[in-house]
Amino acid sequence: MSVVTGGEDKEHRNGEENMAAWLLGIKTLKIQPYHLPALGPHDVKVQIKALGICGSDVHHFKTMRCANFIVKKPMVIGHECAGIIEEVGSHVKSLAVGDRVALEPGISCRRCDLCKNGRYNLCREMKFFGSPPTNGSLANKVVHPAYLCFKLPDNVSLEEGAMCEPLSVGIHACRRANISPETSVLIMGAGPIGLVTLLAARAFGAPRVIIADVDDIRLSIAKNLGADEIIQVSTNIQDVGEEVVKIQNAMGSGIDVSFDCVGFDKTMSTALNATSSGGKVCLIGLAKSEMTAPLIPAAAREVDVIGIFRYRNTWPLCIEFLKSGKIDVKPLITHRFGFSQQEVEDAFETSARGGTAIKVMFNL
Repeated sequence: MSVVTGGEDKEHRNGEENMAAWLLGIKTLKIQPYHLPALGPHDVKVQIKALGICGSDVHHFKTMRCANFIVKKPMVIGHECAGIIEEVGSHVKSLAVGDRVALEPGISCRRCDLCKNGRYNLCREMKFFGSPPTNGSLANKVVHPAYLCFKLPDNVSLEEGAMCEPLSVGIHACRRANISPETSVLIMGAGPIGLVTLLAARAFGAPRVIIADVDDIRLSIAKNLGADEIIQVSTNIQDVGEEVVKIQNAMGSGIDVSFDCVGFDKTMSTALNATSSGGKVCLIGLAKSEMTAPLIPAAAREVDVIGIFRYRNTWPLCIEFLKSGKIDVKPLITHRFGFSQQEVEDAFETSARGGTAIKVMFNL
């Protein structure tokens, strides 16, 4: 099956097929032709060289939906990517053929009030790689606006460039929470987003970071990445009170900011109860569309709840942190796969199983 998404590019007219990983149904991925739109004057064509699997990709793979985003027709999957510029539009001056770039995957309208006020991540017309109905970037090549492609320094690899996307979530959260050298931090969840939030908090100067999770393997990874204390918690909401005391004792002082990188009733309840009066709780994990949490007691202590949705204006800072060595994302990449039908299937199954898999990376 061949799915046409726009005007055919010259490669296709010359008989060269651009291939992509299409999500056709629950746990059904197939590498098939992907016909790119014609290159616009402000666009670039990028050969994708590195792409990481995100938790949202896994949700789409397993259930054909992620939160309120539902896959209703075949869709190219993937959005955490980097590659090499193959062609530039006639008006592009900032990039050249051969440049290595990290791609920010969301194209906002740039016209609405949210976009004009700088909060483009909240644009209602956002077209985001691999978020239905927009095709993603697990493909040989994609066409993308030049302004969303960021040149990588020589000492930053293409894999690290692809990691700018998940790292951006942690960077945006730390900005929203005003993390500084005076901020003690609790992180609920030691999955990929919890771990990049740990790295970001450290880069922003947080002097003490505690991370809690149900999985001892992921907690050991968090410890190796620099968490001051790790706390293993249960899935039983009846344990919240006891675990809050354990977390507060481990911090040894007040918890200024908590990041819930999971989004369950229990993780949010723990974060709200553990955070000091006057502190902040950032909800990053969007596991459920609704939750039950003790907001009234938290409000009575003026604990602010801050929503986090993706990111905005983060790629330059991510690249600077990677270039300077202030953040090292390489230990997060635990599994690597090529771009064949079997490897695409194996990679998604590996990521879906979890366990020791943190970031599963494709090398194209």
